Amino acid sequence: MIRRFFASLVAALALAPTSARAQVQAERPALVVFITVDQLRPDYFTRYQRQLTGGLARLARGGAFFSRGYQDHAVTETAPGHASTLSGRFPASTGIVGNAYGVLDSQTTLIGGGTGASPFRFRGSTLIDWMRTADARSRALSISRKDRGAILPLGRAHQSVFWYDFRGGFTTSTYYADTLPDWVKAFNARRIPQSMAGRQWTLLMDRRQYPEPDTVRWESASPIAGGRHEPAFPHRIPAHPDSAAKYFTEFPFMDQLTADAAIAGLRAMNLGRGAAPDLLAVSFSTTDAVGHRYGPDSREIHDQVLRLDRTLGAFIDSVYAQVDSSHVVFALTSDHGVASFPEVAYGDSAGAFHVSVDTIIRRLGGQVSAMGAGAAAIEWDDGLLFVRRDRLPAGMDADAFLRDFAAAARRVPGVARVDRMEDLRAMDTEAVQRDEVARRWLHMIPRDQPIPLVVTLRPGAVWGARSYAMHGTPHGYDAHVPVIFYGAGIRPGRYDTFARVVDMGPTLAHVLGVAPTETLDGRVLEQALAR
Repeated sequence: MIRRFFASLVAALALAPTSARAQVQAERPALVVFITVDQLRPDYFTRYQRQLTGGLARLARGGAFFSRGYQDHAVTETAPGHASTLSGRFPASTGIVGNAYGVLDSQTTLIGGGTGASPFRFRGSTLIDWMRTADARSRALSISRKDRGAILPLGRAHQSVFWYDFRGGFTTSTYYADTLPDWVKAFNARRIPQSMAGRQWTLLMDRRQYPEPDTVRWESASPIAGGRHEPAFPHRIPAHPDSAAKYFTEFPFMDQLTADAAIAGLRAMNLGRGAAPDLLAVSFSTTDAVGHRYGPDSREIHDQVLRLDRTLGAFIDSVYAQVDSSHVVFALTSDHGVASFPEVAYGDSAGAFHVSVDTIIRRLGGQVSAMGAGAAAIEWDDGLLFVRRDRLPAGMDADAFLRDFAAAARRVPGVARVDRMEDLRAMDTEAVQRDEVARRWLHMIPRDQPIPLVVTLRPGAVWGARSYAMHGTPHGYDAHVPVIFYGAGIRPGRYDTFARVVDMGPTLAHVLGVAPTETLDGRVLEQALAR
């Protein structure tokens, strides 16, 4: 339906008088700026509301803010979330079912050496493809600390895509180019991470403005301190320049580096100032690093969000210094949320919220291997059971294996449910809409993936005995994310309409007046539109 709507719109414009078409082209944005903040929970906007004065405040208060925004799929990880941002489609369509099945690609190399990354697993198209189908002169720049955060918002497009390589600079892979452009080389030559060796991360505001304790014992032991726990502010970047570059991603300064690199690229590529609209996608990853290590209830995440707010404020001003503000549309979301440490949420009962099925996998997997199964016939990735039937021993009853696994997994404390995908696909539409967990699994798994069975944890539980805060479940605290539009073509307001991240691509396409090239899962969020 969305594709037919856009096709009708484009056809109508083609038949319109030349003056009418020129007016529409003049009114459409010249630049789309799509911001993804890794692990940004929407409750941070209200929790720190009085202290937000920069970009987060500007976008939330002056834009169209959908407070019931969701990544409406089950495995709420970075790769699936970023793949849905500008594709308008769920992981069941994009094919990106988890970080482990994301972008690492041994057939590519990094510029400067090392295993590369590419979107070879990604299926279908994204906003930049629709833009270039409408006008081949449109260009895109995507930049992030993470490879998957830079790559997946643009899908398979051969555009300008860069990510941090832990040696202190931004890089790309041979999927995109054989050498770095001069502007990236010049930016890397500044050696900003190395120059900050030994610098301290201190509180942005007076410590009395932070109600959280400065440390809790469940915060992850810091490799920055050689594996020793680094419990309280200030947190220090390592003194050696090489170590500073390696661990720079753990500090709020990484977001500033990402913003500065994005602006350098915007200027060098002259985005937003050509004959066709352009796209700048920026993914900020430090909130995820800090959230994992210190948790969503920590003083560190509080300070990180405040610093991100200021970084985004300066970033928006820098964009406007290059492109007239009336010709720029911004969008902001997150790839996933995060759960509190079980120890913080449940105290002495926390042990029941650390869940493992490893003993089941070893027992049943060992039986299958003993029968002569091929390599990787059975694989487990938190919540996903892969069964490659073509590698199972001849005569093995795969359905009996699945029944045995399901029965054993249901007895594990902390497991809420075990579902066969064929049973979920047999549910009627109304039942699926009432059952958000079922719906999110259906949005998650492509029909051709060898994933016959999925496991859902009880709310608050996490996989394994990890000592850092986790995400990845279908539950609201992991799926709930901000969905915000701001600027050209947008009607400000706060809306409680249920919105999905997959709705953002088609909404931006509508603002630009371009048609998606395939059927989408998302829809246009009409409330956000100024006209």
